[in-house]
Amino acid sequence: MIRRVGEHGLLVETGALEISHRLDALLRDRAPEGVVEVVPGPETVLVVAPGANQDRLRTALGSLLAGARDAAAEPGGGPEGAAVVTVPVVYDGADLDAVAELAGLTAEEVVARHTGRELVVGWLGFAPGFAYLIGLDPDLHVPRLDTPRTSVPAGSVAVAGPYSAVYPSASPGGWRLLGHTSLRVWDTGAVPPSLFRPGTRVRFERA
Repeated sequence: MIRRVGEHGLLVETGALEISHRLDALLRDRAPEGVVEVVPGPETVLVVAPGANQDRLRTALGSLLAGARDAAAEPGGGPEGAAVVTVPVVYDGADLDAVAELAGLTAEEVVARHTGRELVVGWLGFAPGFAYLIGLDPDLHVPRLDTPRTSVPAGSVAVAGPYSAVYPSASPGGWRLLGHTSLRVWDTGAVPPSLFRPGTRVRFERA
């Protein structure tokens, strides 16, 4: 289903993250005329197109959505050429021991589980450049802090629930900190400013 959102937007309901990723990639490769912003989510893609012919745009999005569904159904149906980013981490986070206790693991085992899987950028939200990384080891699915910190430094590597993340800039936050990286994942002077895009594969390694 494709629904009107506000004055300039259309919300495409994809029903699955894999299809959102594929549609996002298709739109960035050949966006219909007038599209100025594409915002993928877990089961939707928001397309913002001020001044575009809405009927024509809706038809184009319907065709692209059908193509995205077909492509996602194929083996290896993720976006073509998905980037791989390796994130070096110093595992000295304030919550590392607490995560280990909650998970019933040692701190070294937490690090091994965190570095032992390739994660994928599901979507961006919360703050500019904040990427929700999916595929975290189930043993590391721990709850957020009861009381969020008033400030978490940029580059902090954290987990909360089924996700991991790298804080792109200093901000309040309630995720549990495992460590930090010197890799800059958000740069307003870069094009695009975020190192992470939906579908990007992420590997954490011990620095």
